[in-house]
Amino acid sequence: MECRDAAVSGLSWTLIVVGGLYLWRQTRTGARYGRYVEANSRCCPARLAWFLQEFPAFLLPLLLLLLPGQRDAERRDDGRRLLLLGSFMLHYFHRSFIYAFLTRGRPVPLFIVLCSAIFCSLNGFLQAHYLLHCRRLEDTWLTDAHLAAGLLVFVVGMTINIHSDHILRSLRKPGETVYRIPHGGLFELVSGANFFGEIVQWCGFAVAAGSLPAFAFFFFTVCSIGPRAYQHHRSVRGRSADGGTHTCV
Repeated sequence: MECRDAAVSGLSWTLIVVGGLYLWRQTRTGARYGRYVEANSRCCPARLAWFLQEFPAFLLPLLLLLLPGQRDAERRDDGRRLLLLGSFMLHYFHRSFIYAFLTRGRPVPLFIVLCSAIFCSLNGFLQAHYLLHCRRLEDTWLTDAHLAAGLLVFVVGMTINIHSDHILRSLRKPGETVYRIPHGGLFELVSGANFFGEIVQWCGFAVAAGSLPAFAFFFFTVCSIGPRAYQHHRSVRGRSADGGTHTCV
């Protein structure tokens, strides 16, 4: 398959524009899911919701990778491109098959599940198509250093994210949906350590890939979960000021 430059550029700039608009919206109303979900929302069970919304970002790259004629294995940069794509898929494999079945979160509004699934489908196609058919990585030490540095940041961010999610899960017994202020790990330094880890992770991916699609994804991530991290921070500070240092409802 040849590179679809127009589609790559269009989808990338769409992520940037939509990310900016979503950032603006969240500064005014906040995201209505998790602890902030409206009482009358129609929801999907948390585990099913996370699987449905995250799985397309793993499935579409896998299909593009496995279908005949989808990549040129003879290209000298094939290993580097597969390493980048594999990193992207690793995150969504974890989200779809591990995190989704471990989470003890609240039900997710159906509208959020639908929007997330659409985003993951488009972004999964965008990142995979660009890496398999458009990206050209020069065989130089500078390229390798760039790739290594970015992937190191990616691994650090993913580690922070997974460890922070583990801390959050440990605050709840099965069946509980109460929110408690987390302690330990990077939560000792930042209120939204799980969000911080994911932002660092996709920053590393953007550095390693050095492309417009990867930057667009990173920018959208910051616009999407950055305000939510700040919203959590204000909630935690409010509870602490009221003496609620252990429970955040």
